[in-house]
Amino acid sequence: MPQVFSRSANTISLASIVVVVLILGGAIFGMMGFDRSRYVTDIGLARQQPVPFSHQHHAGQLGIHCGYCHTGVEVSNFAGIPPTYTCMSCHSQIWTNAEVLEPVRASLRTGQPIEWNRVHDLPGFVYFNHSIHVNKGIGCASCHGRVDQMTLIYKVNTLQMQWCIDCHKAPEKFVRPREMVYRMDYQPPPNQEELGRKLVAEYKIQKLLDCYTCHR
Repeated sequence: MPQVFSRSANTISLASIVVVVLILGGAIFGMMGFDRSRYVTDIGLARQQPVPFSHQHHAGQLGIHCGYCHTGVEVSNFAGIPPTYTCMSCHSQIWTNAEVLEPVRASLRTGQPIEWNRVHDLPGFVYFNHSIHVNKGIGCASCHGRVDQMTLIYKVNTLQMQWCIDCHKAPEKFVRPREMVYRMDYQPPPNQEELGRKLVAEYKIQKLLDCYTCHR
């Protein structure tokens, strides 16, 4: 019976398998990289807003406390978007005729809330509670970055699952004293992990890694 395959068939087959594996591996690696790219995560993308509210001016220069506008941050899963009357508590006295603030005045006149474009928007299948994190010593800047230096808000972290898990696995690397939660310029001390372990014990922080912690 004549030989069906040439002597080089084994080499060709092996080389083909290697090429296919490399292509599949490269495709998977590329998809993972794309999933973490700014095209998907929107990191660094400042969304246009109905009113160009500057956190740099209000939180940075004027020193307005985060909780003044985001009133639910210590007691609710949602930090809260300030209602119009919060803005007008100041702007009924200052910049009263500024054209840029007309949408705010119109909102007060009509009772229609301003439709802000959310920047830190988690998927609907993800549960996140602001109050738990704030009361356990996780600083605002740990997730949101130096908002006191931002004119328009943008994301500095992916907010993807692996990013959350990294903190849940080792909270001692990120936790800070509660009185420092709102300090935007807080810098972890050289002995952060030693301090962190003490705070983890004091604040009774659990390393919650079960799926149902976030997916309910």
